[in-house]
Parts: sequence; C-alpha cells; structure tokens
Amino acid sequence: MVKWMPKVMQFLQLKKEARFYVYPLTKLHKIHCVNLEGKVEGNLWFAFSRKSSELQPLIPYRIDSNSADATKLFSQHLQEYLLSLDQEDSSLVILCIGTDRSTGDSLGPLVGSKLKGHLPSQVAVYGTLEQPIHAVNLGETISEINRRFKNPLIIAIDACLGRSENIGFISIKPGALRPGTGVNKDLPEVGSMHIIGVVNVGGFMEYLVLQNTRLSLVMQMAKVISDGLIHSCQEFFRSSRLLEEETTSLI
Repeated sequence: MVKWMPKVMQFLQLKKEARFYVYPLTKLHKIHCVNLEGKVEGNLWFAFSRKSSELQPLIPYRIDSNSADATKLFSQHLQEYLLSLDQEDSSLVILCIGTDRSTGDSLGPLVGSKLKGHLPSQVAVYGTLEQPIHAVNLGETISEINRRFKNPLIIAIDACLGRSENIGFISIKPGALRPGTGVNKDLPEVGSMHIIGVVNVGGFMEYLVLQNTRLSLVMQMAKVISDGLIHSCQEFFRSSRLLEEETTSLI
C-alpha cells in the first residue's frame, strides 16, 4: 500500500455522512464522494497495490509501423503496460539493444538516441548510437542496472528477423526479451516487458540480411517507438504527479 494511503482512509472515515463508490481501474481507483441527498461533492483518485490474481494478464500487441495511427496505438498500449507493471518503489529503465555497425540491428540504438533529452528525469536510458549495448557489454550493463536501481522496471528494445509479411511490424510483449536468438547467440534474458521490431526476413544468412536491411524502414520504426515512448512516459509521470498533488491537497 502506498505510504499516504492511511491518511486517505482517515479522510474517508471523517466523511461519515457520504457514500463512496469505487471504480477499479488499472492501478488507479476513482472514488465519487456523494452526500445523503445524492449530490456529488467531488472525486478522489488514488493508487494501491493489488494481488497478482486480481490483475488482468497483459496481451502482446502488434502494430504496423507504416499505418497512419501507429504512434497513437503504440502509445496507448504501452501506457497500459506501464500502469500494470509499475510498482511503488520501481525505477523505469529503457534498455535499447543493438549496434550502429549493422543497419538492421541499429533499431535499438536509434531509439535510444531519439529518446535522449525528451523523457522525464525519472527514466533512465541505456543504449544509443554513441554508446550501443550489444552482445559484448549486455551482461555488464544488466549488472550495472541492477546495482544502480533497487527495483528496475526494464523495457528492453531490440530488432528481430521474421517472416516477410511481418516486416515493419512492432510488437509490445510482456516478460523478458531473449536477445540474439535471430542470429543464434546465447545472451542473457532481460526486461519486465520488451518491444521488438521485425526489420527483415529470418531463417538464412542472418548477419548478411541485417547488413542489407533498408535504413528507411528502420528509421520509420525507430520514430514510432521513440515518439510513442516519449508520449507514454510523459503522460504516465504527469498522471502520477497530479494524483499525488490531488491526494495531498485533500489530506
């Protein structure tokens, strides 16, 4: 339970003449304060932890990066993930995996570079074009994140290979990312959730395929992912700040 919840409950007890209706949302709960005459006196929004059995399972979502509303759809579904996975003491970390030495594998570093300077101060970003996170330093970076942050909520981002009909699609999925599977590398799993973009066809000569991936496709996917992340993170932390301010003002 969040630290200021006892004060909220004390406030509610003082309003004995009112009836309170609770509408459970994901992480946020709304209370209408209604007096005995049926007149609405105001609203309270607050968050509290729920048992895992009460949480709705997160469903993978796939977006065509070339669609007109790709960024909007990506942002909406990403916010649902953030609300469901966030915990009181967690720190949001975005881990962008890939290398600038390969066109197809540069999706992660491109996203990281686009995010720099545009996210709330509470969000940490690892992996850019200047300082990429790849097979050589991935394990060391994961250890650094775990040392630096008490309870990191890691969003892992990476490029992948797939079927020809899926090229250009971006997927948001719960659970850890398994980087390197497309090129038969055994790398540590990472992430509370992950975002992957299909940049080319898989199944044969993977390294050559990644080298011959169209840059325009990777740039478009990086734009959708970065714009969606920026909007989602800004809205998420703005809502959290407003929630605390409203609750504090009522205590």
